Amino acid sequence: MTQNRRSFLAAGAALAAGTLFRSPLHALAKEAHAAHVPQQVAAHPAWLKSWNAALDVLAHNVRPTPGYPHPVLFEGSTYQGIWQECGPHESLVYATRRAFVPPVEGVLAPLDVARNTHSAFFDLQHEDGQLPASVKTSENGYGQIQMVVPIAATAWELAQLLHDEQFLTKAYAACSRWDAWLRRYRDTRKTGLVEGFCTYDTGHDNSPRWKGIPNRCPKADARLSPDLASMPRLCPDLSATVYGARVALHAMALALGKRAEADRWLHDAEAIRTLIIEKLYSPEDAAFYDLDAQGQFVKVRSDVISRVLGEHVLKLEDRRDRAIFEAVWERQLHNPAAFWAKYPLTSVAMNDPSFVRPIPRNSWGGASQALTALRAPRWMAHYGKQKELEQMMQAWCEALIRDGRFCQQMDPDTGVFSLPDPGGYSPAALVLLDYSVRLSEKTGSKKK
Repeated sequence: MTQNRRSFLAAGAALAAGTLFRSPLHALAKEAHAAHVPQQVAAHPAWLKSWNAALDVLAHNVRPTPGYPHPVLFEGSTYQGIWQECGPHESLVYATRRAFVPPVEGVLAPLDVARNTHSAFFDLQHEDGQLPASVKTSENGYGQIQMVVPIAATAWELAQLLHDEQFLTKAYAACSRWDAWLRRYRDTRKTGLVEGFCTYDTGHDNSPRWKGIPNRCPKADARLSPDLASMPRLCPDLSATVYGARVALHAMALALGKRAEADRWLHDAEAIRTLIIEKLYSPEDAAFYDLDAQGQFVKVRSDVISRVLGEHVLKLEDRRDRAIFEAVWERQLHNPAAFWAKYPLTSVAMNDPSFVRPIPRNSWGGASQALTALRAPRWMAHYGKQKELEQMMQAWCEALIRDGRFCQQMDPDTGVFSLPDPGGYSPAALVLLDYSVRLSEKTGSKKK
């Protein structure tokens, strides 16, 4: 066991490849003595200008908060702080692209930024296991759960990059306690799935998915659901986040020599995965939906679908799962009348009656969001959609280069970013950074 812990990185890397099927970022992360620019970027002046501007945005957004005095990667733009739904994942992408980030005097290196961004949530965890939803300049927030990409999954990948068993041990303990908190307070109906209590639980600001539901939990207490007949809801994306976290916790436990705990995590992961498919998928619509407390689907076709795929809930080796994926892909995600716009992916299907136009600022009611774009590589290649991912990456790079400000969202038809927006949004800068590297490496491999 001692030897296993000492060599957890080697074992963990193999496990990630064989069990987690985690992000292609792993394969693209390279050690380098000095930052460099991808050849394809360097060959195009406008692209190079945007590349350097993106690096400037990210360097500017590395700073501390009053409630956590260590530099973290701020969301940027109008969002002064980090949110659990996206901050850890953004910092992981930044860390995996560290070979392309030149050192800046007074700015922490990307790996250390990622460590701090994760540790902020772990260090501020309540005694009962609740992780903060946000760590902002104004406050540390606990009024909702606000999760999408599992912090356990990003922490597991980061531990392997850091070669740091102490960080892994810390992350495993914190994420285990968070899972226990969610079981206790977000499964009040005892279904085995995860319940949503408010709009901000899923970070779906101004989405028709949550029409008529309060933004925040009552009394800013994430343990309380509003007193509405339709609440709480069983949520496929929140449940998928927990599934992905449990798969990561399984891998962490094995790396730490905790075989019995690893087996339990894998069992519990499979249990919630099965429930997502059985209870929250509509074959009629080829979509995943919330199920309200009255047993009715909340029929808004939203990016909940891609969030479920983000955690690889559907297994292509299973005939039923493959059929579901093919239906979801053809009828929804790759349908040019639904999510596959000129600038994909939309946050609500364009042919859904609830699609919001004109598109307002900060709206998950239809706009193509930089966060969705940043998350796309976590699932598209895994499901064999590399060609379509490349099309999406080209479209986003074109739009970001043309605009130059790095804003939150754009019109899926025109690629025009929404106003007002001061720019400087980390996810958009990371999309350009990450997509540029991926496209350049693809071009390089074709030349070979």
